Amino acid sequence: MKKYLFILLFLTIPSFSQAEVMYIDDTLLVPLRSGEGLQYRIVHKGVKSGTRVELIAHNPDSGYSHVKTPDGITGYLPTRYLVKNEIARDRLVKVSAQLEKSQAKLAQLQTEMNELKQKYDSLSSNHEQLTRQSESTSSELQKVKSISSNALSLDQRNRELRKTNQELKNEVELLTTDNQRLKDKSETSFMMIGAALVLLGVILALIIPWLKPTKKNDSWA
Repeated sequence: MKKYLFILLFLTIPSFSQAEVMYIDDTLLVPLRSGEGLQYRIVHKGVKSGTRVELIAHNPDSGYSHVKTPDGITGYLPTRYLVKNEIARDRLVKVSAQLEKSQAKLAQLQTEMNELKQKYDSLSSNHEQLTRQSESTSSELQKVKSISSNALSLDQRNRELRKTNQELKNEVELLTTDNQRLKDKSETSFMMIGAALVLLGVILALIIPWLKPTKKNDSWA
């Protein structure tokens, strides 16, 4: 009589408790039955390993658990086929996908950094060339001032050279500003690549221990 009361209580508990998420262990196919035992009919021919199911209730005495599949089918299977975490195969797939994304992002940052470096080198070369032109113009201006005997011609030439010199200075300042901006952006890219490498190392350090096969719960065996 007590046994029947226990079974009745066991069957009523699921309607008042919240279902727990479980996963089918590394087995090929696990059939669902209509009751707790091999004598009951099969309601599902086989749930694949790694399938996420809702644990409605489990009976330690019979070693069976009442579960619900993603398709809404409910039935009973041996508790030993259930684990709390995803199986190693599925975790490996997720880790591999995350690793591929990190590597793709790292490659993209490397490409952007190379492009910025090329622009930086080009602007640096232009900056040096314009600086030399400015120095040459200033030298020519001083020379004209010292050797010219025609005051009117000297004044006109002086104005032209000053204008040219100012234009060159403005262009040098503009290139200097662009050069500094690209240099700052290049340094930022280096920092992002370093941060990405550190993040990748942290992800691998956290996930690699999960790749080890999880031990089954002895209390459910």
